[in-house]
Amino acid sequence: MRTREIKENFRDVGMKIAIIGAGKMGAWFAKFFQGEGYTVIVSDKNSERLAKAKQEFGVETADAVSAIKGVDQILICVPIDSFEDVVKEIQSHIEPSQIVLDICSIKELPVRVMHKYIKTGTVLGMHPIFGPGSKSVNNKNFILTPTNTEEKRVAEDFKTWLEEKKANVFIMSPRKHDELMSIVLGFPHFVALVVCDSLVDQLNFSEARNVAGASYKMLLTLAEAVVLEKAEFYANLQVNLPGLEEIEALFLDKAKEWLEIIKRRDRPALASKIKDVKIRLLKASPEYAKSYEVMYKMLEAAES
Repeated sequence: MRTREIKENFRDVGMKIAIIGAGKMGAWFAKFFQGEGYTVIVSDKNSERLAKAKQEFGVETADAVSAIKGVDQILICVPIDSFEDVVKEIQSHIEPSQIVLDICSIKELPVRVMHKYIKTGTVLGMHPIFGPGSKSVNNKNFILTPTNTEEKRVAEDFKTWLEEKKANVFIMSPRKHDELMSIVLGFPHFVALVVCDSLVDQLNFSEARNVAGASYKMLLTLAEAVVLEKAEFYANLQVNLPGLEEIEALFLDKAKEWLEIIKRRDRPALASKIKDVKIRLLKASPEYAKSYEVMYKMLEAAES
């Protein structure tokens, strides 16, 4: 019976949801769920952010314990450094019928924390793989990380609901999620940070931007976008994602291999290596040839 009640709640416009954390993503979800017709209650330790959320969206605001009373779902949108403290604060006030979700970019740690403290209600790890600049969930990726039968039932229903909104939803274990995020998030961020560190002190850095073509613009856009984010966020990813050190070490080893060929001015060896990468990429990703066209579309959209 409880599963059916939860299932109906996802499609009930009278549903109440508490969002703990009024940062960029917390505010994004407050606006999103409010647009779905839900009653949204927002909590945040920062009074200025809380007042801003109330003014911009007209949502109810309260302290964390008060915010979760009588709601159907609780969405925790705080940095992972604050996550355990928030869970400890609300855990004794969670009701059996409530669903508790988080949006951390790492999943093993927060899911483990929720299971440690939350003994009532149903927890579900969630990672929305997009930023607060997104206009909707249309064609955006979500990963859900259930760990038991009840969580899997909730995840399947939430997946169906999100897919009705045209989102792409994947269900996997917290460990699998973190392994994939080492490739999807951790490694690109590492590359971007090193690129920025390498370029920013170049004598011709400003002039290079003015005369740049598509490849450099894409590289610099990624580097600058990453550096703009909070340092603590990227630091947490780098030290917590499994296998990331091995991927980054492999990258550095590969870079040395390529650099040695370039230092020798061995053009045949370099051309052969490039061709080998093309062949391997074609096997792994047959659609890769479209990337050049996609790159220009992305740049045109960014510059418009």
